[in-house]
Amino acid sequence: MNNHEEKPKRIGGRPFVFDRPTQQARFITFEGGEGAGKSTQIARLADKLQSEGIASIITREPGGSPGAEAIRHVILSGAAESLGPDAEAMLFAAARSDHIEQTIKPALSRGKWVLCDRFVDSTQVYQGEGGADPRIVDALKLISIGSCMPDLTIIIDIPAEIGLERARKRQTAEHPGAPDRFEKEALSIHEGRRQAFLKLAADNPGRCVVVDGMQGIDGVEQQVWNVAKSLVHGPQTPGNI
Repeated sequence: MNNHEEKPKRIGGRPFVFDRPTQQARFITFEGGEGAGKSTQIARLADKLQSEGIASIITREPGGSPGAEAIRHVILSGAAESLGPDAEAMLFAAARSDHIEQTIKPALSRGKWVLCDRFVDSTQVYQGEGGADPRIVDALKLISIGSCMPDLTIIIDIPAEIGLERARKRQTAEHPGAPDRFEKEALSIHEGRRQAFLKLAADNPGRCVVVDGMQGIDGVEQQVWNVAKSLVHGPQTPGNI
C-alpha cells in the first residue's frame, strides 16, 4: 500500500469506496472528540436512510442496553476514575459486551442498520491515551466484540478547543452542572485524543473516514452521506460523489 492510501480519507479528496454487497444490514460507528457533533449527524443519517427505505436504530456507548446504561452512569460520574485506566477499560468492555448481545446483534439480525455514537475505537483512544496497558485494551477488544466490527467508522474531526467549548455550552443548556468524567480534563489531553483518532484512521483506511467537522452542520451532513451512500448504492465513481 502506498503512502497516499495510508492517509485518513477526508471527503473532498479521493472518494471512499466500498467494494461489498449492499443488500444487507450495516453497522456504522461515529467517533471523535467531545463536542464534535456526532449525535446530530447520527440523527441526520438515520433520517436520510429512512428516505432511502432503510430502517435503522440509533444507539450509543457507553450504554445502549439496560446493563450497559448502568455501567455508563458509573463511568461518566467519575466513580471509577480512582480505579485507574485499566479498570475503566474493563468496565467499558463489560458494557460493550452487553450492548452487542442485547442491542446490536439483534438489530442487525432483523435487517436494521445500526448507527452507534462511539464504539471500540473510543476505548482505544480514551483509555489508551489515559495510560491503560495496551495489551489489556487489545485483549478486552477481542473478548468484548469478537467479530462484531463496524462496516464503517466516521471520525468527525474538530480542534479540541472548539469541541470542548461546544460541549460545555451543550452541558449548560441541557444538563446544568459539572462536566462529565471526560469533558473536565485538560485541553492538552483532548488534543492528544484528537491526534490519536487521526492516527487510528490512518492505520485503518479500509474502515475509517475522517470528516472535517468545521464545515457547518449541513456541510458535515453532506460529507457523511457522500461516504455512507457507498453502503447504500454500492461503489460510486468520482463523478457521483
